[in-house]
Amino acid sequence: MIKGSATIDMLRDFPGITPILRESFTSTLVRVFNRETEDCRNYLSANRREFYKVLMITGGDGYFTMGLNKYFVDRPTIMFIHPNDIISWQKTAGESVGYYILFRKDFVNQQPALRAVMDRLGLFTDKSKSVITLDEGVVPGFNRLWESMYNEQHNTTQLGYDAIQAYMQLMMIDCARMSGIPEPVSTDEEYGHVHHFFQLLETKISKINCDEPLSMRTAKEFASSMALHPNYLNRVLKKYTGQNVSVHIKGRILDECKALLLQTNWTLEQVSYAVGFSDQPNFNYFFKKNTGLTPNEFRKNTV
Repeated sequence: MIKGSATIDMLRDFPGITPILRESFTSTLVRVFNRETEDCRNYLSANRREFYKVLMITGGDGYFTMGLNKYFVDRPTIMFIHPNDIISWQKTAGESVGYYILFRKDFVNQQPALRAVMDRLGLFTDKSKSVITLDEGVVPGFNRLWESMYNEQHNTTQLGYDAIQAYMQLMMIDCARMSGIPEPVSTDEEYGHVHHFFQLLETKISKINCDEPLSMRTAKEFASSMALHPNYLNRVLKKYTGQNVSVHIKGRILDECKALLLQTNWTLEQVSYAVGFSDQPNFNYFFKKNTGLTPNEFRKNTV
């Protein structure tokens, strides 16, 4: 057994890493999007992201799912999404209107006043507060806050970041004052299985280290752990995500391989062992087949 002490806490953002999330986010600490020009796509988001998200929907009806709670959004609504939340959005009607902001954990760590408000209000952590409906009368005021953040994001100085976090604090305080918390409905059984699969996948991946290899790698193993038939699990994953179980497992393992190669000084043999390969040649073949580069070339060529 290969011994080592390093572990990976977070999947970082590197070129070529393709989590389930379908949003683009540059290397900046914070970015604001206008949904009329950069709409949220339908997605199921993996855990271990590095960023928080606040989404305001003022146009375009649809179903928003967070964990196992589903909300039908047909009026102005703001959602506060923690990096560990597994979420999905399915638009059903209308043109997309509103904004969303993505901000990294590093941004929160650099803004103690923002962190204090986030911790005190609990909008990201208390799921009973994370989805808030807005009265039509307050929407113009919220739009002004979002427009200010949208314009301020181009100022990447410390003062620009200070302004954005101040606007974010105002938005969260105004949301906390409101009592418009919609009653969620439980998701159906199939979506529950999808949610369970991604939680299980992330749990297994998060425990990767170079002392003990990844314990589950196949659709059959995951289905067995969930007390489901592999064909059934494949069908529901395909229905909700467009990809089967094996594709998700392979993609997530590949992402973790990239993170380990870039974030640690583990040898290729250690990385190979940690992600569950019996020998390094098989690992090299898997990695090159899916990236076009050997693990060593990827480590050397990726900044």
